[in-house]
Amino acid sequence: MTNNTDYDVVIVGGGPAGLTAGLYSARDRLNTLLIEMGLIGGQIVNAELVDNYPGFPEGISGYELAQLMHQQATKYGLNTMLAEATALDLQGEQKVVKTTEGDFTAKVVLITGGSERQKLGIPGEDTFTGTGVSYCATCDAAFFRELRVAVVGGGNAAITEAIHLTEFASKVVVIHRRDQLRASRVLQEKAFSEPKIEFIWNSVVEEIEGEDLVKRIKLRNVITGEKSALEVGGVFISVGLRPNVDYLNDILPLDPTSHIITNERMETEIPGVFGAGDIRHDSVRQAITAAGDGATAAIYARRFISE
Repeated sequence: MTNNTDYDVVIVGGGPAGLTAGLYSARDRLNTLLIEMGLIGGQIVNAELVDNYPGFPEGISGYELAQLMHQQATKYGLNTMLAEATALDLQGEQKVVKTTEGDFTAKVVLITGGSERQKLGIPGEDTFTGTGVSYCATCDAAFFRELRVAVVGGGNAAITEAIHLTEFASKVVVIHRRDQLRASRVLQEKAFSEPKIEFIWNSVVEEIEGEDLVKRIKLRNVITGEKSALEVGGVFISVGLRPNVDYLNDILPLDPTSHIITNERMETEIPGVFGAGDIRHDSVRQAITAAGDGATAAIYARRFISE
């Protein structure tokens, strides 16, 4: 918590982009505040093992990587606060970031709020969230020991979750709306060689049913239209991410998928406002590229303040 309300730089979002931007800004002796509404590190804290981040040849847990990033940035004076950004006033020389913990002014605002897990939007999903429906295997896998569970999705996140779940569940059924995975080849090879993992192709989940806990899911084959039911004790949903832009209230231009539009300097069309990381248009959603975005944004933010 900080008692100061006036900063050179306010960063909204504490993932790799925000933490790296905070490191660079703090090292430049800019009075910098990072605001994060959840866990410092963002989505990466859910990764059991990050084995493609340079400098860690044996891999590192996402939580530990985030903690190291945070430790390094705060070493140079970065202030951090747990709060949710609720609105921005970006007109004028002093920008205002409104949060659940008060209002903060800054010469520059860096929006690095990343993404949150996309929901399926089907009957039963909200009803059973926390009682059989989960969006994080790293967080919840231990609650599903010796149960058959379903993983919905076919990308890197979904297959990583499926592999992790095999350490606890008796069977993991991956349900994907296409006939091939989008995950990397390395992850596909691991999943296809794992005897506990089965696949249901060309199918979507239309409903989640149960009583106090999840009991079954209803499926539909997208090619034949055939419907079926699958008895499961849990459903892990991993069908993509949506950018955290609800609080922007149409004050920044967004692309058709609601990502912030920036140039190669991470600048938006509003002077002194930058976007970086997963929340940015055309991001490839990797920790290393988010960190690069954050560094770029901080460098040009410093130049903006100097000019």
